[in-house]
Amino acid sequence: MIRPLLIAATLLAACQPEAPAPHVDPHAAARPITWDQLLDRPRETATARIAFGEGELEFGELWKPHGDGPFPVVVMVHGGCWLSQIPGTILQDYVAADLRDHGVAVWNLEYARIGHESGGWPGTFGDIADGVDHLREVAQDHPLDLDRLVFTGHSAGGHLALWAAARGNLPEDSAAWRDDPLLPETVVTLAGINDLANYRANGPGRCGEPGTVDDLIGPVEGQTPVLMAQVSPAAMGPLAVEQVIVSGELDPIVPPSLGTHYTALAQARGDTVRHVVLREAGHFELIDPTSPAWQEIRAILVEALEK
Repeated sequence: MIRPLLIAATLLAACQPEAPAPHVDPHAAARPITWDQLLDRPRETATARIAFGEGELEFGELWKPHGDGPFPVVVMVHGGCWLSQIPGTILQDYVAADLRDHGVAVWNLEYARIGHESGGWPGTFGDIADGVDHLREVAQDHPLDLDRLVFTGHSAGGHLALWAAARGNLPEDSAAWRDDPLLPETVVTLAGINDLANYRANGPGRCGEPGTVDDLIGPVEGQTPVLMAQVSPAAMGPLAVEQVIVSGELDPIVPPSLGTHYTALAQARGDTVRHVVLREAGHFELIDPTSPAWQEIRAILVEALEK
C-alpha cells in the first residue's frame, strides 16, 4: 500500500500550480534612480498620436492593448517640474507600455509648459482640460470603456491630474472652465505636487521652487484665494473623487511629508483620500515598471478601475 500512496502523492504535487516567481528588481543596486537613467533604457512606442488642438504640444498618445476591448482607461500626465526643458510624454512611456500589456489603455497627455509660448496659467491648465475631454472623441474610434476611468500623474503631472479631476469645482468665469468636463471616479497622484502654496513655501527646491510655482501661476502677490481655488487642488474645495496619494519614502523632489500634509488637509474637508508611502522608493521609481514600487502602484490602479 505504501508505493501506490507515494505515487498518488507525487502526482497530486505535480498537478499543483507553481507559485509565481517573485518579482526581481534588475536595477536594485542603482536605486534611487534619476530620470536620465530611466530614459537610457529602450522604449516602446504608442499605438497612435492624436491631436486635441492646433498647437504642436496639444496631443495625446494612445496605448491600446491587444484584443477587442472595450478597455479600461488611465489618463496619464507626465511630470518634469512644469518645465519645457525636461522631457515630456516619453517619461511615461515605460509605465504606459506596462499598463497596456496588462490590458489597460492609456491616454498619455502632452501640454504646454513653462518656457513654451502658452505655458503657465491658463495655457497649461487649458491644455490638460482639452486633452482629457478629447478622450470622448478618441473613444468613438477606439474600444475604450470610459465608465472605467482613472487619472494619474507623476510629480508636476500629479498636480495636473488631480487638478483635472477637481475642475468640476471651477467657476464658469475661470479661463480653464470647460462645459461638461470628463471626470474620473478615482485619481492616483504619484509624488504629486498637490498643494502649490505648500510646495512653494516648503518644497526642497529641487524643482526650482518657489520660482517655478510663480512662473506657473504668476507672482506671489497675485496668488489670491480666488486664483488658488482655480489652480491648486488643495484650495479647490471638497473634491467629489476618491484620491490615492502615493509617495516614495526616499523622494528628494516631492518628499512624503508633502503627501502627508495634503492628505490631512483633504481629509479635514471631507475628501475620501489615503496616503501610501512606498518603502525604499525615490522619485522616479514611481514611473519605473521594473521597480517594486510600480508593482504596488499598478495594483492600486487596476483595483480602482475594477470598482
